[in-house]
Amino acid sequence: MKKSTFEIKRMDCSAEEQLVRMKLEGFAEIYQLNFDLANRKLEVFHSDDVKHIADAIHELNLNDNYVGSENTFKQLSASGNDSHERKLLLYVLLINAFFFALEMATGIISHSMGLVADSLDMLADALVYGLSLFAVGGTIFRKKKVAKISGYFQLGLAVLGFLEVLRRFFDGGEVPEFKMMIAISLLALVGNASSLVILRRTKSEDAHIKASQIFTSNDVVINLGVILAGILVYLLSSKVPDLIVGTIVFAIVIRGAFSIMKLAK
Repeated sequence: MKKSTFEIKRMDCSAEEQLVRMKLEGFAEIYQLNFDLANRKLEVFHSDDVKHIADAIHELNLNDNYVGSENTFKQLSASGNDSHERKLLLYVLLINAFFFALEMATGIISHSMGLVADSLDMLADALVYGLSLFAVGGTIFRKKKVAKISGYFQLGLAVLGFLEVLRRFFDGGEVPEFKMMIAISLLALVGNASSLVILRRTKSEDAHIKASQIFTSNDVVINLGVILAGILVYLLSSKVPDLIVGTIVFAIVIRGAFSIMKLAK
């Protein structure tokens, strides 16, 4: 048996971990996957050549780097049961779906494209966890079919968001309600923290403590970006900071959509 190590720089939260798990699902030569989100590393225990595995990981465009392989006689730990994994994934799916609806509604009410864009980022995570639920104990064909549909749906929403940003930039529009932007983003920050803590419960105590490193994740950076935009909207009495943040987040959502669609290959 071999142990191959990968550095995956964009794997900074559990949604990216689920993408990698789904991409490598069905590889008969893989015995076990060990994820270290804090250090953005993945250990793959497998037989045969690593090239097939490395190519599959690279397709996800998560800024990966193959570190190396070595022979190992490590005793592999027993994997968790499907029902427990489904339960955890369902919890985080519901959290992300709730905040998607909340941020979308309040974003429209407050005229904030930052909140609307962040809601789509929450939707992206919800789609990943939903796909993971399909993947646990499910067929690869079903996973690929749903991944393709989900990716196109997410991409379509993000493109519409971009068009709305352009319309508001050139045709005018109301200045967003900064108080609602900040308050809802703070709630979303708590939602992201809760999701990571729930998912880390499947790991060791050390990994659970590392959940404090949530502040390195993209989702939290986005939440902080919307909060900063809200502050700048207040200070400048301008909609431009909100539109800039919205544009950046829509770009991140589009990148995530392509990652999901890569699962369909």
